[in-house]
Amino acid sequence: MASIKVKFRPSAVADREGTIYYQILHERKPRQLLSAYHVFPSEWDENRSMVVTPHSGDRRAFILSIRERIRWDVERLTRVVRKLEDRGLPYMADDVIEEFNRYAHECSLFNFMERLIIKLKQNGRVRTSETYAAALNSFRKFLASQASKDGCRNDGDIMLDSLDSGMMEAYEAWHHGRGVAPNTISFYTRILRAVYNRAVEEGIMENKNPFRHVYTGIDKTVKRALPLSVMKRIKALDMSLNPALGFARDMFMMSFYLRGMSFIDMAFLRKTDIKNGYVIYRRRKTGQQLTIEWTPEMQVILDKYPANPTQYLLPIIKTEGINERWAYRNIGYNINHNLKKIGRMVGIGVPLTMYVARHSWASAAKAKGIPLSVISEGMGHDSETTTQIYLASLDSSIVDKANSIILKSL
Repeated sequence: MASIKVKFRPSAVADREGTIYYQILHERKPRQLLSAYHVFPSEWDENRSMVVTPHSGDRRAFILSIRERIRWDVERLTRVVRKLEDRGLPYMADDVIEEFNRYAHECSLFNFMERLIIKLKQNGRVRTSETYAAALNSFRKFLASQASKDGCRNDGDIMLDSLDSGMMEAYEAWHHGRGVAPNTISFYTRILRAVYNRAVEEGIMENKNPFRHVYTGIDKTVKRALPLSVMKRIKALDMSLNPALGFARDMFMMSFYLRGMSFIDMAFLRKTDIKNGYVIYRRRKTGQQLTIEWTPEMQVILDKYPANPTQYLLPIIKTEGINERWAYRNIGYNINHNLKKIGRMVGIGVPLTMYVARHSWASAAKAKGIPLSVISEGMGHDSETTTQIYLASLDSSIVDKANSIILKSL
């Protein structure tokens, strides 16, 4: 069985850092695997074959991080050797190094996540791929900040099996220190947990449950729903002299009329989705099919604007096939910017956004005595998916009747 030793090679230049390397010995044939870690001779204990941590000073945190990385590498090399031994076939020390380098490339956190992101895009789950990319960028920044704090020059990728509870707690604390909301932290952490579990399922590593000490739930957020009285004021505003504000108000009301339809689903709603007086579409986030009765209130808004030359129903994406997601995001930003102005006009205390329409429909349903089986506690479930399961499990005519009651109150 191959043996692994940690070695130190001093620099040929005096007062310069030397290099840590690993010696893999198998069948009396030694091979060397250079690491990216460099320490001074005074920081290396030859008798114990390990870096020595100073009691104080600027390099203490740096040496501690180097020691931890060396431990990870040795564990990984040992796992590679065990895997080759279990095959029962002859192997050489070079095979250990080759397998280690392959694992380092394919099973690093960044590379693994980037491959998942590409797969999600290929499978049409573009929105999910964007959330994974956001989580990856967040963790990149965290690692860079830790490297800077520790005085490390290596602030790049890490291996998936390097994720442990201590690192995740540090990631959570880093977010808290920057004033990030708990739900946002949990959002990123849940994505990282999903990636980690995927790697465990693929047999890349054993599950060490690194997320057991960090928060992965969803806190109830500050109430965003508007009462029907405020919705009436928004609907009644005269926007004839300001078309941009008028368009923002109309899209806000359209979302409300469509039972709180998300803006991305509105943007990609197609003309062919209206069939026999109903809107039938699939949520881009979950893939669920929903059916909504097309009402006169919706038609009034649609009639205010020239027919969209594209396949899409609403005048949001007006040029087809040319960076449509960028167009919807840009329009969404402008709408939310103008909605905040409208919010100030009607004197509401919460920032008005398209998402408020979603909350407001649920709140209006509750205020009208609609059973919780029709709409859950004002979007108060632990996840939006749970709420949508309630809506989807009912006969659509029941939900349409609830919507009719709400719209007649405006």
